[in-house]
Amino acid sequence: MRRRSLLAAGVLPLFGCAPDEAPLAGGWVGAAHQRGHRLRDRKSGEWPAPSVQRRAEVVVIGAGIAGLSCARALIRDGLDDVHLLELEEAPGGNSRGHQMGGMACPLGAHYLPLPGDDATEVIALLEELGLRRTEHGRAVYDERHLCHSPQERLFIDGHWHEGLLLPIDALPPSRRAGTAAQYRRLAQEVARAGGFSMPTARSAWTDKHAALDAQTFTQWLDDRGFDAPALRWYLDYCCRDDYGAGAAQVSAWAGLHYFASRHGFHAPGDEADAQEAVLTWPEGNAWLATRMAAPLAERIHCGRVALRVDESRHEVQVDAWDAAAQRTERWTARHVVLAVPLFIAARLIATPPPALGAAAAQMQHAPWLVANLHLEEPLADRPGAAPAWDNVRYGSPALGYVDAMHQSLRPHPGPTVLTAYWALGGDDTQHLKAQRRTLLDEPWQAWAARVLADLRPAHPDLRAKTRQIDLMRYGHAMSIPRPGVRGSPALRALAESDTGRLHFAHADLSAYSVFEEAMFHGERAAAGIARLSRLVSA
Repeated sequence: MRRRSLLAAGVLPLFGCAPDEAPLAGGWVGAAHQRGHRLRDRKSGEWPAPSVQRRAEVVVIGAGIAGLSCARALIRDGLDDVHLLELEEAPGGNSRGHQMGGMACPLGAHYLPLPGDDATEVIALLEELGLRRTEHGRAVYDERHLCHSPQERLFIDGHWHEGLLLPIDALPPSRRAGTAAQYRRLAQEVARAGGFSMPTARSAWTDKHAALDAQTFTQWLDDRGFDAPALRWYLDYCCRDDYGAGAAQVSAWAGLHYFASRHGFHAPGDEADAQEAVLTWPEGNAWLATRMAAPLAERIHCGRVALRVDESRHEVQVDAWDAAAQRTERWTARHVVLAVPLFIAARLIATPPPALGAAAAQMQHAPWLVANLHLEEPLADRPGAAPAWDNVRYGSPALGYVDAMHQSLRPHPGPTVLTAYWALGGDDTQHLKAQRRTLLDEPWQAWAARVLADLRPAHPDLRAKTRQIDLMRYGHAMSIPRPGVRGSPALRALAESDTGRLHFAHADLSAYSVFEEAMFHGERAAAGIARLSRLVSA
């Protein structure tokens, strides 16, 4: 990132280094959150009148995966005059990357599951980038980009175990039979759950799905007697991993969707018990975002805070603050795509449609912390499973860490970057708000200390080998699929509102945030604009 906001200057010690520990450098990366809060806190007349006037056929607000997908699809359909406005200093949204010590690492999303047949947009992208091809009717992936083995491991009671679902033999003898039975019973429940696919717009929606969407995942599990601590911890971990909040906040539809739309749920020892294949890179999904953005480089305008969107009969005006030039610019376009979270879109539009206000009021967004730790040498390892790409500590409030150099083909160990993830959506709205406030208010040193303390039981030598910690905070990282959100008529209305000049393209429209959903909505919005343009031309 070109911009870095440090809360303390230079190289700083952290809680008094031991004599053999080098001082720890670090700080926040990415645009300071105050930039985005300019929209929230703006007052009438605060912004200077526009001093720059620009025109375009289409303006896309937001250059995350949805915005990039939309712009690429528009250009592919022959609409060449497309420009994107992005708040951050680089495109990619939650899929941006970073570098430490010459090594690439992620600032957000770090992998992409192999897409199912319904994710046609993602399949087309992977084929375009040479990651996938079809041979004799079968999908074949470039193995260099598949996650290298070992893929996942779990730390508990001083030992590492392969996989993230706790093996039966790692449990106290008194809990083994009951937990194994619950593992098998949940696998059967997921196998029976039909109508799930990704993107979710291509799923079925029946009364059964509506009933699942009306209750929390915790309620659903309680009602069916799924109370084994190992299973409940794992399912809560999965909810925090994909949705940013625990099982007490997400709907039962979302809890089942996590498994039923992808690889199912498999008890340890089952024939199908195999880790899901994923694509990953040292910089995570920034590898994909960078290649999506490259052909659009001259069309992407970073450091722009969208302030107001005003639709008239024949055009749309967008006012945006240029942070570098310290001036307001006005864009006039035939169509505007809002590839931003829905609560942001509701603040931007001068006269928002009723469905937008209703949808935004339903949604909660989880805060996230991503911490990259630059290590000067490999860590000493505890007994058990070998070092893996994804490493998780059982019972931790965090989501563990990925090793950026795991995908490297270097023949010897050496310096690396560990990327630790914290989903801070919590178990209820009050917990979420408190954690967001702490994330935004506390200095980077406090969060760095939390990250180190969380990993210390598995790696006592971590602090001595860490030279720098760069932290990225997302106040509103992803929509939480709370009860009632997935089945919201307001969300459906927004996704189908492609007859005017304002178009919505964000994963929020699917009630949760993943790469597949963002691509789907970006291309869906582009198709609507292309259809309208053809009608006008005819």
